[in-house]
Parts: sequence; structure tokens; C-alpha cells
Amino acid sequence: VQLQASGGGLVQVGGSLRLSCAASGRTFSSDNMGWFRQAPGKEREFVAALSSSGGRTYYADSVKGRFTISRDNAKNTVYLQMNSLKPEDTAVYYCAADRGGYYLPTAEYKYDNWGQGTQVTVSS
Repeated sequence: VQLQASGGGLVQVGGSLRLSCAASGRTFSSDNMGWFRQAPGKEREFVAALSSSGGRTYYADSVKGRFTISRDNAKNTVYLQMNSLKPEDTAVYYCAADRGGYYLPTAEYKYDNWGQGTQVTVSS
């Protein structure tokens, strides 16, 4: 599956953005989906994951209560709604697909396909 992330941009502290990740090449309705991010000079880190059905989610503590991951399998798209943004949310955001099983992975190596990344910059 090919993944295309979009929706990044420049936003002020406290603002909101919604990222989208469109999948093509095959249906992704059986894939768990995840979002990761990489800030300048830092390693890529897990942000959120969502089960194939959309019924289970898992978030990093740093975004819990502010970010929401969701999906529309009919549109082959996964979303990341980001609210109450902080300067430390500034990063390149990546979506990823996991063809695995029940558990929602937080480790990069468990994801099979990756999008190209979209830049999110939060200004103070």
C-alpha cells in the first residue's frame, strides 16, 4: 500500500490541524494504522495507533487528550486531529500501516508501509 500524508502547516500555539493519510494500491481496511513524528535533532517517536475496525486506539502520553486518530475505510484514509497544539508538537508527521494482528504496535519496525511525512510547525 502507498501512503500519502497531507494537512501539515504552520499554526499558532493552541490552534488545531487535521492531518490526513490517503492509502492507495490496495484496500487498507484490514491494517492497523499509526502516526509517528520526528522533531529536528530527535528520533522518530510514536504518536497514535488505531485498529483496523477503528474501535481501538492508543496514544502517546504527550498527546493524550489533545489528539484523535480516526479512519474512514470507505475513503481509504486515516486522520489525526490535533488540538491545543504546543511548540513541542513541531515535527514531521508520518503515517504508517501495520498488516499485523490484534495488538496496536508502537514500535516503528512493526509497521510495514510508511508515508512521506508532512511538516507541522507550531509557533509561539
